[in-house]
Amino acid sequence: MCHNPDAVMLFAAGFGTRMRELTESRPKPLVPVCGKPLLDHTLDLVHQVSPSRIVANTHYRAPQIAAHLNGSDVLLSHESPDILETGGGLRHALPLLGDGPVFTANTDAIWQGPNPFEVLKDAWQPDKMDALLICIPTESAVGHSGAGDFLLADDGRLSRGPGLIYGGIQITKTDGLKDIDQSAFSLNMLWDQIHSMGKLFGVPYPGKWCDVGSPEGIVQAEALLRSTNV
Repeated sequence: MCHNPDAVMLFAAGFGTRMRELTESRPKPLVPVCGKPLLDHTLDLVHQVSPSRIVANTHYRAPQIAAHLNGSDVLLSHESPDILETGGGLRHALPLLGDGPVFTANTDAIWQGPNPFEVLKDAWQPDKMDALLICIPTESAVGHSGAGDFLLADDGRLSRGPGLIYGGIQITKTDGLKDIDQSAFSLNMLWDQIHSMGKLFGVPYPGKWCDVGSPEGIVQAEALLRSTNV
C-alpha cells in the first residue's frame, strides 16, 4: 500500500443553504468567484500536485456538476437517494479512490499563498500520522467568525478547542471508516477515532484563507484575489 496520498476527494454534494438565492438554481461549487466557479478554483490547486485520481461526490443538482466536469479527469461518486455527509461520502467513494491515504477537500474556499495541498504533502509523515489537517490561524482567516476548531500542540498533534480553524483540506488514512456503523456521518467521527490513538495532526497555513460560505464571502474572496493579482 502506498503511504503517500495519490488521490483527491472533492466534496461537491452539499446544499449550500447559507448561500440562499445563489444556490436555488445551481450547486454551491458552481457559484462563481471572479468569474470562475468555486470548484474550478480548487481544481486548479489540485492539478498542481498531479494526483493519479480525482473524485467529486454529487447529490444536490448533480446533473449540473456532471455537465460541468464532463470531459475532465474528475470521476463522480453520486449519492442517492440521501446525501451521505463528508465521512459517509468519502467511504462511498473509496472504490474510486483506492486504498491509500487521500486528500479530501471542501470546494468553498479561496486561498492566497502557497498551495495548501503542497503544504500538506510536505508535512505528511505516514509513520506517525493517520490524518493531517490544514489549519488557519484566526488572523489569517477572511470571512470567518468563531473561536476556531482545534488546538495545536508543540509536536503538531491536534485536540478540540478554540484556536485554529480547519481550512477544509486534509490528508487522511481511510481504514477507520469501516468501523463506523452509520451510512451518513461527518468526518468528525473519523477524526475523533484518530485522535483517540494520538494520530491526529495539523499544520498551520502560512497564507490567507477565505471561507466562501455566504454571499458576503464572495465579495471578500474576490477582494482577496484582486489583492493577489495587483
